[in-house]
Amino acid sequence: MNQPLAGYAPAPVTARMENHGDHMLKVAMQTGNDLLARVGSMVAYEGFVQYEPNPPAVRQIARDWMTGEGAPLMKCSGDGLLYLADYGANVVVINLNGDGISVNATNLLAFDAHLTWGVERVKGLAKFAGQGLWNTKISGQGWVALTSRGKPIVVDCGGGEDETYVDPDALVAWSPNLKVKGKRSFKAQSLIGRGSGEAYQMAFSGQGIVVVQPSEDSTDRLRVRG
Repeated sequence: MNQPLAGYAPAPVTARMENHGDHMLKVAMQTGNDLLARVGSMVAYEGFVQYEPNPPAVRQIARDWMTGEGAPLMKCSGDGLLYLADYGANVVVINLNGDGISVNATNLLAFDAHLTWGVERVKGLAKFAGQGLWNTKISGQGWVALTSRGKPIVVDCGGGEDETYVDPDALVAWSPNLKVKGKRSFKAQSLIGRGSGEAYQMAFSGQGIVVVQPSEDSTDRLRVRG
């Protein structure tokens, strides 16, 4: 291999999912261990990997997605190495290890097909139409890959009485056991987010984490949806 390019070669496989750099996901595919991934996210693969866009099981669960909030998925199966990316977004790999996570659909890149998942309405936000009322909840023993527009920060809510406030457009994921409610702020409208008019935030409280990306521009959302 040309010496200047040698540093970009894939590293030996050490886990089911791992990063190749900050912006690409490497998945070790094995027969019988299928993957659900965002349609159009495949950038390369080695070995024998098959794809089935919008399989019946996905259509059955994802029928509740609101227009524009869904993440069209494909089933990937076979043996080899699969590389995924999403318009150069940062990739965050999580081993759930029996836990769960609630993910904004636009930030969902891939997850093990055997995990328990579904689309549900975010409680406490009924009055905030258009502010991420639906999310994807994933739980079980397995791997999940998320995307972030830039390097994200993980905020530990700490379980105290104080609430953590997040711009909805900057929200990536959160612990599903957290309490969530919407907040409307007139005083902060020029300080939070990039939209005009009154400012909306999502308030989280309880024991768990919130993943926030350093971008609250709605055009990023549109670009990621693809």
